[in-house]
Amino acid sequence: MYVIRAQCRNQFTAPDIDFIVSVLGTDYGESQCIIELLSDPESRDAILDHERLFQAILESVHCLTVSSRFYFYVLVRHAFKQAGIDDRNTADYVAELLSVFSSTHRTRHPLSDQKAPMNYVIDMIEALQDANQAQRFLLRAHLGNFVLFFSGLFPEHIRHHRRRRAAPSLDYYESIGEASFRVAGGHRLAGEYELSSVFTTLSDRFHVTRLALNDLSERLVSFDSAASHLLLRSMS
Repeated sequence: MYVIRAQCRNQFTAPDIDFIVSVLGTDYGESQCIIELLSDPESRDAILDHERLFQAILESVHCLTVSSRFYFYVLVRHAFKQAGIDDRNTADYVAELLSVFSSTHRTRHPLSDQKAPMNYVIDMIEALQDANQAQRFLLRAHLGNFVLFFSGLFPEHIRHHRRRRAAPSLDYYESIGEASFRVAGGHRLAGEYELSSVFTTLSDRFHVTRLALNDLSERLVSFDSAASHLLLRSMS
C-alpha cells in the first residue's frame, strides 16, 4: 500500500548537497561540514529555512540539477511560513505530494490494484462506496491530495471552467479537500503512518494552504510540463 508521507527532508541527493554548499558554503563551511550538519535534524531544518536557498532557487537562470523533493520542500516551506503555517511536517508532506504528483500515474491511480484510472473527483467519491477500510483511507487521503494539488497549482483553470460550463467552484473543491483530510486524519492508519496531525492541519487550514500554493505557482513552480498538460486535459 503506497501512502504519501512527510519524507522529503530524509531523501536529499548529492546534487542537493552540492547546491547547498554552493549557496551557503561561506556560512557553514565545506561539503563535509554541511553533510554533518544535515545529519542532525535541528541543524538540517535551520539550514533548509535559510532565505538564500529560497532566493537561489527562484533566481537561478540555469537548469537546476537538484532533486524534486529538495526543490519543492524549500519552496513550499517558505510559502507556508509566509502564510503563517509554521509546521515543517506539513510542508514536508505537501512537498512530497507535489513531487509524487509530477507523475500523472499517481494522480489517477491511488489504489495499487486499480485498473481503470480515476480522472475526476466524482470517480474517487464513487469508489468509496465499495472500498474496504484500508482503501477508504487511501481514497480519502488521495482526494485531499488531488484537490489540494489541483486547486493549489491550477486555480485559474478551475475559474475558467466555472465561467464557461458552470463547473464546480474553488469553494466546492475546498470543501471536498477539507472533509477528505478530516476523515483521513481520523482513520487508524493515519496514526500508523504518523499523518494524523498533518491531515488535521491540512483540513483546518485548507484555504490558507491553497492560497499559499496559488502564490507559489504564480512565482515559480516547475514540474513536468507533459504531466501538467495531461492533468489539465483530464480535468477539462
